[in-house]
Formats: sequence, C-alpha cells, structure tokens
Amino acid sequence: MSAFSHPYFLHALIAGTAVALAAGLVGYFLVLRAQVFTGDALSHVAFTGALAALAFGYDLRLGLFAATVVIAVVIGVLGKRGRADDVAIGNVFSWILGLGVFFLTLYATSRGAADGTAGVTVLFGSIFGLSAQQAWLAAAVAAGICLAVLAVARPLLFASVDEAVAAARRVPVRVLGIVFLVLVGATAAEATQAVGSLLLLGLLAAPAGTAQRLTDRPYRALALSAGLAVADLWAGLALSYAVPQLPPSFTIMAVATAVYAVALAVVRPRTRAVVAAW
Repeated sequence: MSAFSHPYFLHALIAGTAVALAAGLVGYFLVLRAQVFTGDALSHVAFTGALAALAFGYDLRLGLFAATVVIAVVIGVLGKRGRADDVAIGNVFSWILGLGVFFLTLYATSRGAADGTAGVTVLFGSIFGLSAQQAWLAAAVAAGICLAVLAVARPLLFASVDEAVAAARRVPVRVLGIVFLVLVGATAAEATQAVGSLLLLGLLAAPAGTAQRLTDRPYRALALSAGLAVADLWAGLALSYAVPQLPPSFTIMAVATAVYAVALAVVRPRTRAVVAAW
C-alpha cells in the first residue's frame, strides 16, 4: 500500500514541507548572522511555553508562539542593534529549562500521570500525529513566515553582511534584527510540532550550513537551504514510513546531519565573503 494512501502521512507531508521551507529560509540567515545559539535557546523556550500552556489548560500552540515570540523580542531588545548576544541569551537560557521542568511537573500532577507523556511529545515532535486541521494550519502559518522572510531578505542580507555600512545607509538595522528574531521564534514554535524542540536546531542549522558550504552566492544559498530542508524532511518521512521502528524526528535529523557531513567532507570550505546582491 502506498504511503500517500494514509491520511497521517499526507498530513505530515503537507505540514512538514511548509515547516521545512520556513526553517530553511530562516536558518540561512541564522547561520549567516552567527546566531545559531539563538535558535538553540528559542527551542528550549518553545518547550517551556508549550508546557506552560498545557499546565494552565490552554492549547499548547498558544504557549509555543507566545513564549518564543516574546522571548525573541526580549533577546533582540537586550542585544546590540537587535542582534542577540551570548550574554542576553545566557540570562534567559539558565532558567528557562527549569521553568519547563516545573510546568511539566505541574501539568503531570494536576492532569494525571498519563499526561506526563506531553513533555516527550513537545521534545521530540509528533508529525505523524497531526490532524488535517492541524496540518493545514501549520502549513498556513509556515507560508506566512516564508513570505515575511522573503519580504525582508534584501535589507536583512545587507545588514547581516555589513551592519555598519547598512546603518550608514539608513537601513533600520535594529528593527530588522528584532523582526528577524520574531521570525526565528515563530519558526521554532511551528517546527516544534513536527520535529520537537530538542531536535529543532538541526532543521534550522544543518540545511543552511550545507548550503553555505556549497555556494557563496546569497540568494542561491537561501534557495538551496530551503530546498535541502524540504528534501531532508521528505527523505526522513519516507525512511520512517519504510522502517516504522524509526521515529520520524530521528530520521529527518539523521538525513539532515548526514547530508551536512558529506558536504563537510567533500566540499572545500568557501570564504566568508558573500557576493554582493543588493
């Protein structure tokens, strides 16, 4: 029987493709701006936000988006020119996981022991468990993130490559930085449902890192990052369907990491200079 005859697989494919596109686009700028640690921090924020929402009886998606977007703005405001720095992230990182454990305990004790598995779902995702409504909503949100990234791609690229010159030319560097962090937060919230907060960083960083290894032309790398993210997700879903013992989150991350490892081993490193395209 074909995988496409199963509704759960189609739902995973619809939501996953859109989420991977968003992660690939956002991930490229995350790597270019050397803010991968920010993505890691926001993945932990997603865990805490989801568990907080569940603990208080709300939809976990409300907690995911509220927590990641708010914390992204806070990190951007505390950082220089809208860029998150290690000090700002460190001040958030140290206690956010503790809050997550607290909310997980609160949720499990107040809702019953059986509900303690919610933490595992948030950590590792449940892409094969999405309903049709959840899949199409995830696709719509991810499409909105993609459009927003493309809308700011040109000035964001300028600000990422040469911040001082961009500021001198009156590019709103600080505002762009905060807007970008909001998009990272929204992507983290959306992708958590697919691959989980624990593995989210791989979907953000691996395709983008591979793309930067393969080309130094920014728009080509941006498209390649998005394409690789989608290809990694498709291959991961197919592998998980073929071998049901393998969780889809694991197979998606395994494929993404393997592709990056091959690029790292085979392709010579390119210079950090990015061909000007603005």
